[in-house]
Amino acid sequence: MPRTAKICLMGFGNVSQAFVHLVDRKKDQLTREYGVEFKFTAIATGRHGRAINPDGIDTDKALDLHKKGQSLDSLSKEKTPRDIKEFIAKSHADFLLENSPVSYKDGEPAVKHIRAALENGIHAVSANKGPVAHAWQELTALAKSKGKRFLFESTVMDGAPIFSMVRETLPAAEILGFEGILNSCTNLIIEQMEEGDTFDKAVEYAQSIGIAETDPSGDIDGWDAAIKVSALVTVLMGSPLKPQQVQREGIRDLSATEVQQALKDGERWKLVCRADRVDGKIIASVAPEIVQTKSPLYSVNGTSSIVVFHTDVLPGLGILESNPGPETTAYGLLADILHILKNKK
Repeated sequence: MPRTAKICLMGFGNVSQAFVHLVDRKKDQLTREYGVEFKFTAIATGRHGRAINPDGIDTDKALDLHKKGQSLDSLSKEKTPRDIKEFIAKSHADFLLENSPVSYKDGEPAVKHIRAALENGIHAVSANKGPVAHAWQELTALAKSKGKRFLFESTVMDGAPIFSMVRETLPAAEILGFEGILNSCTNLIIEQMEEGDTFDKAVEYAQSIGIAETDPSGDIDGWDAAIKVSALVTVLMGSPLKPQQVQREGIRDLSATEVQQALKDGERWKLVCRADRVDGKIIASVAPEIVQTKSPLYSVNGTSSIVVFHTDVLPGLGILESNPGPETTAYGLLADILHILKNKK
């Protein structure tokens, strides 16, 4: 008999819905190859209600209700506590999937959600960058004390295996620094300007296809890139670094004229993320830069992302992710759960 992984979804937006579709699509493979089946016992949303059902929530109905803008409350078989920490404690879950909106300032309320899960003996898996940037040490220590795990592969470059690659396949390697393109929205906006759009038109296009938010400031002012740099430095370079400590300049003042002239000169503008250890200190930045054709960043197009690590044993090790979406982020969540289940054997 397959074991059951019971899931509490914190947030039911694009990523959580993609996760539901992913585990349904891979249901037979997950049972056959991993001996596991998934059951969604709790879902909490910001505007569409909450539901708890220890026997499993009907996800088809949940998806339909959400699509119609209706509340999920009708799917609950138990009274749902108003207090979110109590809701998590009574979710009947083995795993909390934290997919609520990110807070660049302090990581809340996602930090509170993950802390509550771990304190109640529930593994925490997150696509939310805030808790990693602001509370990784605390939450990892709490998880260890409870015999649980806090994993977060989907927080940087969606489902690309960055954290797990370092954790699992680079023993005794020291990461000295990295460079990359970590914000797909700004990469697309700059490319649209290369093709003739003004900055405002490029932003409108990114919004029209769902890449940019109604308020795109988190992307174009560099906050999304900065919090990803913060997460990478904190976890992989062993130096706690808040997003506010990253030197940050966005693309708001980058003109289409500059972008198009660089392209004519055989160069390209990119919003480049960097971190290096210099004299024992971490120097980290996010800023528009002109890159040359010889740079691995030059050919990264559209919504693709890249990170190139510099280590003491491998001078340059890169990961490129092409045109990700909610499905790739959902895969990162699934991979984290499977890693936890594998290590529980």
